Amino acid sequence: MYDELFKDRMEAGLLLSEKLKKYQDSNSIVLAIPRGGVPIGYEVAKRLHLPLDIVLSKKIGHPFNKEFAIGAVSLDSAIIDEHPDISKEYIEQEIIRLRELLREKYKLYKGNRAPIAIEGKNVIIVDDGIATGNTLLVSIEMLRKKNPAKIIVAVPVLPYDTVKIFEQNTDEFIYLIASKSFRGVGGFYEKFYQVEDDEVISMLSASNAIE
Repeated sequence: MYDELFKDRMEAGLLLSEKLKKYQDSNSIVLAIPRGGVPIGYEVAKRLHLPLDIVLSKKIGHPFNKEFAIGAVSLDSAIIDEHPDISKEYIEQEIIRLRELLREKYKLYKGNRAPIAIEGKNVIIVDDGIATGNTLLVSIEMLRKKNPAKIIVAVPVLPYDTVKIFEQNTDEFIYLIASKSFRGVGGFYEKFYQVEDDEVISMLSASNAIE
C-alpha cells in the first residue's frame, strides 16, 4: 500500500489525514499519545481543522523485568494481564505511583488547561505506531467512559496480528502498514528521533492558538 518507510512523523501524519478527510471541520477531536504521537496528531488536527489534546497512559512493568508489560494504567482505568505470580500489593502500588507520574506529565504538557470535553464527539486517537497496544487499549477503555460519539484509532504502522484486536475495540480503525515482519515502530521511519517534552508543549500551544 505504501513504501515500507515513512520519511518522518510529519509525512505519516499527512498520509493519515488523507484517510481521515471525512472528519474535516466536524464535531471531532484529535487525541495524541505523547510523546511520539504528538507530531502526528498536530499534522492531522491542522489539516482537518480540529482541536488537539493528549491522552496519557503508562505500561505496568513486571517486578523483575520493567520492560515486560503486565498491564497498563491511565488516570482513571487499568488493564491487568493474568499473572498469578505477581502480588496484588505490587500492582496496586504501581497503579498509584504511575497515576502520580501521569498527573505530573499532564500538568507539564497542558499547564492548568482542562482536558477538552469529548462527550458526544468523534475521538480520533493517534500515535506514531503500535507495538503491543496495551497502553492504547487502556486509553480506549478510559475514553469510552466519557461517552464519545465514536472512537477512531489512526496509526501509521502496527504488527499484522494486532489489527483484529483494534478493529474489535474501536468504532473505526485506520492504519497505513500492517506488517507481517514487524521490527519495532522506529524501523518504519527514515527519521525517528526522540520527541522532547518542549516540542510536545510547543505543538499543543500552537494547536490551541489555531483553534
